[in-house]
Amino acid sequence: METRWLTPGISHAEALALQEQAVAGVLAGSGPETLFLLEHAPVYTIGRTRDTSSLRNPEQLPFPVIEINRGGQATYHGPGQLVAYPIVDLRPRGKDLHVYLRVLEEAIIRTCGDFGVAAGRRDGLTGVWVAERKLASLGVGVRKWVAMHGLACNITAESLPPFLAITPCGIEGVSMTCLANEAGRPVSVPEAGAALAAHLLEMLAP
Repeated sequence: METRWLTPGISHAEALALQEQAVAGVLAGSGPETLFLLEHAPVYTIGRTRDTSSLRNPEQLPFPVIEINRGGQATYHGPGQLVAYPIVDLRPRGKDLHVYLRVLEEAIIRTCGDFGVAAGRRDGLTGVWVAERKLASLGVGVRKWVAMHGLACNITAESLPPFLAITPCGIEGVSMTCLANEAGRPVSVPEAGAALAAHLLEMLAP
């Protein structure tokens, strides 16, 4: 699997186009699986659902809202947050989306451990948590068993304020946190991304 860091502040549309291109390459057998790592320009996203209540008042949000082909309710992407889009062929990996989601969660948990933070899961809720505080969100789309989209992990405090304008992932009363706050020291997005990539490449190795 190739790892590609995208330009900081890349738009959601640009990153989506790169994902679509990579998915097409994997399906055609002409391109490699690819792990895209990036920080987005500020944007809210929501999965394709009739229930958009997690956006609260979309017309009053400070950044654009985009509906995308993943599961889940509203979330935010922007500076200070590590986004990972693994383009992964699930056909030789058992065609099991639930197992794949647990792999993504485990990679985040191990990354947190690298920075001395004890993160984990909560029963019935997708994502990664530190105690009752949510650190990372997951949302995956699949096309003919090739996965796209992926995960977003809050790294610096800069990533947190925009979550206050929505109901993150549709969970009422959720408190969002970031890796730097939990580690009690500065952590950069590239630093966290290098650690996450190492775990993901190991766990997704053929």
